[in-house]
Amino acid sequence: MADTDSNFDLSQLTQDQQQALQQYTDVTSQDIKDAVPLLERSQWNVQIAIAKFFDGEGPDLVAEAQAAQNAGPRPSARHENLHETFFTDADAPRVRARSPRTDLAPRVVPQVPSVYHFPFFFSALLNIPFRAGSWVFGRVSRLIFFVLSFLPPPFRPRTVVSSFQRGWRNSNGRRPLLPKETAERFKREFEEEYGAASLPFFDGGHAQALDTAKKDLKFLLTVLISPEHDDTDRFVRDTLLSPQVVNFVNDASNNIIIWGGNVLDSEAYQVASEYMCTKYPFSCLICLTPKEGSTRMGVIKRMAGPISPDTYISSIQKAMENYAPELDNVRAERAAQELTRNLRSQQDSAYERSLALDRERARQRKEAAAAAAAAEKRARAAEEAAARLDQLREQWRKWRARTISPEPDATVKNAVRLALNMPASAGGGRVIRRFDGAASIEDLYAFVECYNLLQDGDLAEDVGKPEDYEHKYQFQIAQVLPRETFAPSTTVTIGEKMGRGGSLVVEDISPEDDEDVDNGES
Repeated sequence: MADTDSNFDLSQLTQDQQQALQQYTDVTSQDIKDAVPLLERSQWNVQIAIAKFFDGEGPDLVAEAQAAQNAGPRPSARHENLHETFFTDADAPRVRARSPRTDLAPRVVPQVPSVYHFPFFFSALLNIPFRAGSWVFGRVSRLIFFVLSFLPPPFRPRTVVSSFQRGWRNSNGRRPLLPKETAERFKREFEEEYGAASLPFFDGGHAQALDTAKKDLKFLLTVLISPEHDDTDRFVRDTLLSPQVVNFVNDASNNIIIWGGNVLDSEAYQVASEYMCTKYPFSCLICLTPKEGSTRMGVIKRMAGPISPDTYISSIQKAMENYAPELDNVRAERAAQELTRNLRSQQDSAYERSLALDRERARQRKEAAAAAAAAEKRARAAEEAAARLDQLREQWRKWRARTISPEPDATVKNAVRLALNMPASAGGGRVIRRFDGAASIEDLYAFVECYNLLQDGDLAEDVGKPEDYEHKYQFQIAQVLPRETFAPSTTVTIGEKMGRGGSLVVEDISPEDDEDVDNGES
């Protein structure tokens, strides 16, 4: 349906008609412009239309009956004398004689008869007497024929001669075969009788040869031979195998397919019956007749009996010249349709590639947009998490600033005097303060973390410790000489590490350094 002619509108058909057209074109691959009229003539019956396509379309009896009915009553017989005829014949309009319609070339499919086989046991019991009698009769008759074969040919009985003939002329016990096997047997027996065949006989049945001629727009030369006929040998040797006929058939420019059959075979006999063969040897030329039907195969020439090679070739050439222009037009139409089909196929392929490229680009844009949205969502979530973390950190600082012990007096014995070099994030500078010797190192870290709040005095009383929050210090406290870094431990006291006093450095650390410290601690 993809190759529908642009001049035909499928919307004019009903749904059932479109389905029938689809089924018909899938089987026959016929063009839409030819398929629709054939389906209309077949009352939109797909099986009938397919049969007409392959077997040829015969006369439409229903249409002819309707036309005869619509034509009205026949005019009454006209009676005129010689005087009236003399004056009216010159004035009467000349009606052009209608060209005769060729005979339909039917598609013959041989029916191989089915043989019922008795069970082996019963068949063996029934055949024992017949086989024994046949064996005895065969031995005796063969001995008699052998003795009589030594007689001179004029005195030799005809029965003896025919009994020794085999193959080509043997009409007894020819088993029905499939069309291809029958064609192979015909070629083998033909070569045994007349030598190596120089004619390219079609290797298949007559129906296959007819289909090939219809599809390839060639001429089918059907040759039927009866070996029992007296003119067969002379026709084959002098006419069919003559150099002129052999060269003519083998010439590729003539577009001839030759099919031969022995009427002793079932298929050839059926072909002879369907083609009304009454005299042998018989030859007929078949081709497509477009003017009589787009799929109709017709018999354009019949030849029977002995005929000279020149007459045989001239008869075939004359028939071919009459129908060659029609076949050339059909070939041109098919070539144009094939070109259009290929062009349309290329356009469809290009469209599919372009569509696939557009789909790929759309997919990439969609994935990029999704990735950007996901990245934006992650960034927004990270910002919200960072803001939430800063909020919890600030809340923790305010809570922790309220829990830092005040600076002890100088009179306290275990007080530790420390000099802290504050980082740039805390405003820098040097801070000197006394700490309780029993305070932990974590208390020292908390003092540095909350130093700005302690200096400003902004200590909120109603701020509690944030839940599900573990504070991480973004600095470290270290002793310069000797170099030693103190971790924010809650078990180690300041007095244990610093004694009565000392100088410490507060160093900012990056998140990467913090991860390294955590990995080192773990």
